[in-house]
Amino acid sequence: MLVGAHVSPAGGPANAVGRGVERHSTAIQFFNQSPRAWRSRVYTDDEVAAFRSAVDDSPIEATLIHAVYLINCASTDRSLRKKSLTSLTNALLSGDAIGAHAVVLHAGSALAGQVGAAIKRAGKAIREALESSESCPLHLENTAGAGGTLGRSFEELAALLEAAGGGKRLGVCLDSCHLYASGYDIRTPKGLASVLDDYDAVVGLDRLGSLHLNDSQVGLGTNRDRHAVVGEGELGPNGCATFLSEPRFEELPCVLETGSRKPRSAPAVEDIDLAWKLRKQGLRRRAR
Repeated sequence: MLVGAHVSPAGGPANAVGRGVERHSTAIQFFNQSPRAWRSRVYTDDEVAAFRSAVDDSPIEATLIHAVYLINCASTDRSLRKKSLTSLTNALLSGDAIGAHAVVLHAGSALAGQVGAAIKRAGKAIREALESSESCPLHLENTAGAGGTLGRSFEELAALLEAAGGGKRLGVCLDSCHLYASGYDIRTPKGLASVLDDYDAVVGLDRLGSLHLNDSQVGLGTNRDRHAVVGEGELGPNGCATFLSEPRFEELPCVLETGSRKPRSAPAVEDIDLAWKLRKQGLRRRAR
């Protein structure tokens, strides 16, 4: 497994590599544009060259670009869907340029509307973004299910993949907090194995491409997206160790998004070191 942090790309994407290395990461994730504005951008040739040089000289083996949270490919508002399409397309073009492992996307929300219609709208926008880019994979992230967000169940993820064309570039990013909050009990090896069996039957393990490790502030099936510091939420140290040592997750990039220094902070080196420690503990328990 490749373990790492969501980091800032301030000053250019090459700087994200350095911040990942400082945090003892072998995988990193960052936004390709400001997560609070629609100012879409694609990296310049100089930025791409600097990034690739930095990666070549580092232990980073996988880079994820997280598409911004403003995107709602399922919106009934045509203007918002157009902005979402532009932003997603530029994220994929940036992924093409830097050789990213994938772009991770929250597909959108049905809000109070019909889920089936929302999935069709999201699928259409995703297909258009993929057609306007070249090769970077796109991983649809599962959600906690609050506010009509799409992807709260494996069935919804499968429907989104189908609506988006079902091509080889499409995959899934599983978030531990979102799984738990949407009703999948992954706290024990047996529980996680059962959940992954269900995922395989509905979506297919061949579609699983990346992971987010976040603990949960809220209980099982509460459908609320509230990240907690790894080991300090409902999953706890044992649940996080279970997630980090799952055999079917081997070789996948697993990124921490929540840090421990202050609320809503990025992961620090201590957080990544703890994740590596929990992974070792989980592997030892599984070997008994």
